[in-house]
Amino acid sequence: MERKLQSLLSTALKAISDATTQEELDKVRIRFLGRKGELTQILRQMKDVAPEKRPIIGQLANEIRHRLETELTSHIEEVRRLVRLKQLEREQLDITLPGATTTLGHKHPLSLVLEDIVNIFLQMGFDVFEGPEVEYDYYNFEALNIPKHHPARDMQDSFYLTEEILLRTHTSPFQARIMEQVAPELPIRVICPGRCYRRDLADATHSPMFYQTEVLVVDENVSFANLKHTLLVFVREMFGKERSIRLRPSFFPFTEPSAEVDISCFACEGEGCSLCKGTGWLEVLGCGMVHPKVLEIAGYDPSKISGFAAGMGPDRIAMLKYGIDDIRLFYENDLRFLHQF
Repeated sequence: MERKLQSLLSTALKAISDATTQEELDKVRIRFLGRKGELTQILRQMKDVAPEKRPIIGQLANEIRHRLETELTSHIEEVRRLVRLKQLEREQLDITLPGATTTLGHKHPLSLVLEDIVNIFLQMGFDVFEGPEVEYDYYNFEALNIPKHHPARDMQDSFYLTEEILLRTHTSPFQARIMEQVAPELPIRVICPGRCYRRDLADATHSPMFYQTEVLVVDENVSFANLKHTLLVFVREMFGKERSIRLRPSFFPFTEPSAEVDISCFACEGEGCSLCKGTGWLEVLGCGMVHPKVLEIAGYDPSKISGFAAGMGPDRIAMLKYGIDDIRLFYENDLRFLHQF
């Protein structure tokens, strides 16, 4: 019996030493120490051992069991350590290789211009508001002195959702909304930037979607001179201190008198070039004194209260400022174009 136990110990230790994976070690444990293992089979023969030798054989069997369990546990830890080392070797990083670069985004040129516009007017004491892009026909036209069937509506082919709701064609509805909300409180000094929509063809100078920024001042004793000075300050902050402006008579149903505003060409300094088409001037925005009818609709007395309004296109300003000749570039998301800003 002792000889069998010593032989089992020697065989089991060699099997443990030869095992290279945890699965192989598990098989060794089952083979020698399992319920039907070789050690159990030998111990079942204890009935054939002389009674005086049974304690000696039992003690030897327990020592062998303890020895094998210790060796198995130790070898399992070693196998796991070797597996981790091999895994680390496969997954090790070469820190001398260049890292993966992250491409950082930046602001769109229209966003840059819109921020410039807002900051300039904030410095002049204006507040900034936003109006709804889905607008009522009343605010988009009627409250701005453009009743139904008025020919001025033909200038703004529109996206109608219902007979009375449309995508706003300009930011001017904000004039009616803000005056209606605050009347009769004064003064009003606000700007409203945002998107507008018209049923235009997409070409180099037109887009079905575009940006506008509305400027509105309403108070007592507001004059055309105030309007001109405000626009001159804006133009010089946006395009340079040496810029001058020119106002040409124009027509807008919601302002009277009305004017188109030109700035002296910064490419030729007013001498005439291809950019300004030989005139020395570049058109940038429209403006005028708030029409008395618009003031009345909003609840003001035009004999006591006056105001001025201006509407500018950030798209147009960005094209002039950055020398861009096609408005479609702003909306095509071409990275070759956008990375230039």
